[in-house]
Amino acid sequence: MFGRLFPATAISAALAAVALFCAAPGATAAGLAAHPAQHEQHNQQPANLQDACPAASPGQVRCMALIRTDVHGGRGARGRAAHAAGAADALPTGYSPADIRSAYNLPSTGGAGQTVAVVEAYDSPTAEADLAVYRATYGLPACTTANGCFTKANQEGKRSGYPANDQYSGWSLETALDVDAVSAVCPACHILLVEADSNNDEDMAAAENTAARLGATEISNSYGDDEGWGMFAYESAYRHPGVAITAASGDLGFSVPKFPAVLPSVTAVGGTSLVRDPGTARGWSETAWGQSSSGCSAWYGKSDWQTGVPDCPGRVTADVSADADPDTGGLAVYDTTPDDFPYPGWVEAGGTSLSSPIVASVIALAGNPGDFSDASRLYSHTADLYDVTGGSNAAYGFDCGGDNLCNSARGYDGPTGLGTPNGLAAF
Repeated sequence: MFGRLFPATAISAALAAVALFCAAPGATAAGLAAHPAQHEQHNQQPANLQDACPAASPGQVRCMALIRTDVHGGRGARGRAAHAAGAADALPTGYSPADIRSAYNLPSTGGAGQTVAVVEAYDSPTAEADLAVYRATYGLPACTTANGCFTKANQEGKRSGYPANDQYSGWSLETALDVDAVSAVCPACHILLVEADSNNDEDMAAAENTAARLGATEISNSYGDDEGWGMFAYESAYRHPGVAITAASGDLGFSVPKFPAVLPSVTAVGGTSLVRDPGTARGWSETAWGQSSSGCSAWYGKSDWQTGVPDCPGRVTADVSADADPDTGGLAVYDTTPDDFPYPGWVEAGGTSLSSPIVASVIALAGNPGDFSDASRLYSHTADLYDVTGGSNAAYGFDCGGDNLCNSARGYDGPTGLGTPNGLAAF
């Protein structure tokens, strides 16, 4: 069973946290306490990557989407879908649905009866129109309000009265990335977009509850903020029987675990660098993405099913992972809201904002959301995942002192969890 590490059950961890935060503000507590000399944080993001969303204030979450500023491809449908209009024939830069299915050994069918929800802040007024361009480009069946596949609701569950579009927040790019990722993995799944009034924790939790109430079988959350006392007021919003909930582990390397990914009821999804590797039977290879966040919680005790992390007494993120690195291959994404951020039309995007909806959609393909009241199912199916054994997130975040909290290793490790999907057996 899991439990909170406060107040009496982990006084030593709390004292370690105080000492560590005094020495290095923002450092994770129990995890780094084992390596008190290793406190330097690097956070040197490549120059060609830009955070979609700005830093958030206390009590708010930040979307985790990253966009490549050196890749942008204009507007409109591409590939076969573009022929009638005489537009450019070349497909957009970035991985396609076929690439994602190939990399993770996923079927091209499945997901009927499943509804994958994505919870976002603010309104993306062109979300449905942009989704239509994405799906037409890759030959996916239409997913619209009219045919019942696509639903957009505000945080109260109404199909009107959407929140304002904060055109400088970056959440429209996050929305496009999430709905395109769901489409790529599970074309037959219904998509539910729930838009919170703001990125405040309270509004995001309200939208999460609405997603479950409106019938989501899986909910993906591509956002987060540092774990802390305030998250306990919103725990219940991320715990719904029969609904699988995933969340991005973060894009800050080894650091403070992120809420809501750190919640024991949530499957925390880390990120990998995915590349084609024709010399292997799989045809692809992966390493831990240097920006993928991992962490050791100072607030939640380790669940009895989470194994392989001897240096942390608390909940460890991530549980599982998928493609996240925009430089080695992000997802091709179509977004035209707003026109001036950052490049309207086709872009290449990633971050653990990509890996979270990928994993939520794999769960939908498998059709077992009721098995994901937490991530325990994955820990009993490790042989059915691709084990990621190379790479580290210490160079971008904090140095964990050489162990598997920040360095990829055989079996479990913090940056990639238990590994990445290899078909549906683990899900």
